[in-house]
Amino acid sequence: EKKPRFVRREFPPREVSSVWLALLLAAFLLLNALLYLYLNKFYSSSGRTETDPSLCPFGYFKLGGVKNCSPWLSCEAINREVRKLKRVGEGAVKKVFLSEWKEKKVVLSQLTNSELKEDFLHGLKMLKALQSQHVVRLLGYCEQQFTILTEYHPLGSLRGLNETLHIPKYKGMNTWHRRLMLAIDYVSVIRYLHSSPLGTLVMCDSNDLDKVLSQYLLTSDFHVVVNDLDALPLVNRSAGRLVKCGHQELRGEFVAPEQRWPYGEEVPFEDDLMPPYDEKTDIWKIPDVSNFFLGHVEGSDIVRLHLFDIHAACKKKDPSERPSAQEVLNTYRKVLALLIREAAMPGTREML
Repeated sequence: EKKPRFVRREFPPREVSSVWLALLLAAFLLLNALLYLYLNKFYSSSGRTETDPSLCPFGYFKLGGVKNCSPWLSCEAINREVRKLKRVGEGAVKKVFLSEWKEKKVVLSQLTNSELKEDFLHGLKMLKALQSQHVVRLLGYCEQQFTILTEYHPLGSLRGLNETLHIPKYKGMNTWHRRLMLAIDYVSVIRYLHSSPLGTLVMCDSNDLDKVLSQYLLTSDFHVVVNDLDALPLVNRSAGRLVKCGHQELRGEFVAPEQRWPYGEEVPFEDDLMPPYDEKTDIWKIPDVSNFFLGHVEGSDIVRLHLFDIHAACKKKDPSERPSAQEVLNTYRKVLALLIREAAMPGTREML
């Protein structure tokens, strides 16, 4: 007669709480799986998908919502169909004009100094060969007139990022999450250049932070594309081919140690005596550029804390000890996944 009462006591509260704990763990694992699928889809090896539907076959392009691809514009088409509106920039190699083609804003770049035509043509060669979601879209060119036509991005270069994020329209983008995604895009570009179809390319126009930021554009959908490819030498280790970024002495903490004159102040700089180096100079600069991206918004210091170890590795004095761009990218993606998970389920760690 007492047995039924004894049976009812076989499942103490501790076992019930274990069931809830198992359910919570299952929900946690499910969220991890969903986050993995999300990040794998949108950040498979960069800040975006590898297959960009807006890309066309080699030698073609399309703009905006146009469905069909058009062939790159020729000299004749550029002269006939492109109208300059105003000059918006000028560097050592090119002067840049905001222009119009078939009622669409485009960018026309022309050689500034005839002595630098080799740099200009090298940039055009790189632009043609590296067309991808990481590189500004080429619309046409005219080698005889040293002219290049590219897509227009109204938000301009990354130098204006902080100003853009303070515009009321874009204030909602000024978060640690969006800023980290931009840093992922930047590292994705470096990873693409280091494993490009042409081989391992070094981003040489990067002697200070301002110069680096001027080489990249911010797209209207808040991604990063590289715009200036004039100084992009090739590393070929198997052939013993390393690079030197220019023929002048480089100074300052921003450039990698191996880019600085190694023989002290008492020995005058001579280009012929300067040792060459490889693509790990780009890795050295990643922490400084990412620090700019992260800014000083709520949560950015937490992101920096999670990136501390990989950034310390990037700053190793010995280039061979620095991680590859792919390893940096993988870490950035893991940190993003971790922080999204923690933001989605605050207190989960304590509950488990």
